[in-house]
Amino acid sequence: MKSIHIVFPEKGNVSVEQELLTPHKRGEILCAAESSLVSIGTEMSCLRGVFDPGTNWESWVKYPFRPGYSTAGRVIAAGKDVKHLRIGDCIVAAVPHQQYFKLPADQVYLLPEGISAEEGAWAILATTTQLGVRRAQLQLGERVGVVGLGMLGQLVVQYLAVAGCRQIVGIDTVPSRLEMARSHGATDALALDVVSARAEIENLTDGSMLDVVFDITGNPAVLAPTIQLLRQFGRLVLLGDTPTPTQQHLGPGVVSNSISILGIHGYARPQRGSNFFPWGAEEMVGLFFDYLRQGRMRVAALITHRFSPLDAADAYAMLERDRSAALGVVFDWNLV
Repeated sequence: MKSIHIVFPEKGNVSVEQELLTPHKRGEILCAAESSLVSIGTEMSCLRGVFDPGTNWESWVKYPFRPGYSTAGRVIAAGKDVKHLRIGDCIVAAVPHQQYFKLPADQVYLLPEGISAEEGAWAILATTTQLGVRRAQLQLGERVGVVGLGMLGQLVVQYLAVAGCRQIVGIDTVPSRLEMARSHGATDALALDVVSARAEIENLTDGSMLDVVFDITGNPAVLAPTIQLLRQFGRLVLLGDTPTPTQQHLGPGVVSNSISILGIHGYARPQRGSNFFPWGAEEMVGLFFDYLRQGRMRVAALITHRFSPLDAADAYAMLERDRSAALGVVFDWNLV
């Protein structure tokens, strides 16, 4: 079987190529992609190829590089020993942007009825952001800020709303992103850069400042001013991993205000939960799907662009020119 896929053959270049897919093996399933979601910040960093030595980015991104890690598709064949999946089942998997894919049957998530492939394609990013919210160890009644309201920031806002935060302050310079965050649970939206936001945060909180702030920008210049938004003993969660951490600096207040800086990576979790730690990837994906079905989270409205995978070069060129108008960018594999 022939299958097309998107690849970055070298830094700054995008190509759509074809390969021959070998038959699936025992315990594997063969799937046809329907929708794959572009992880904009991550994939654009991979395309640009500018990484500090010694970073996770440098060791991970090797050209030719196949981007993408959140795809919804349909099972079209399965090994005889696969019992829990059937041909025709809709699934989600952490695989690159490709037309057909095979993988072990225990590495996919069954998509419940009533959730579309486009919605399901958000599951991997929804797990990453859920990890970030869990990392913050939120307490009832806390005030929380979200710096950067791209696709991850929008998901974090929705999780914070479900968690019952007292105040959810979205901070971004793009008005459409602020409006979207308000419609999904943000109590306040500041059309300001993070440096200018400090005075407004002080006013909004009567001088108390924020208990927790999420920095989801991946911009090394944002770290230091974000720390200034926190109260004493506040927590900063870094959910955006910059490829150039040597350009980051802490600035004042970390020690004097006893600030905690908490990093989190999307794969810092087991595949399945246990009595010791009940929230593995499977459980978190299941919770996300439950929230979608209950209407407590919504992602369909976050999709702003749809492309045929054959037009991948145009999609990434658009994002390189100006990604401010883009949230969810989807490759529709039915258009191949």
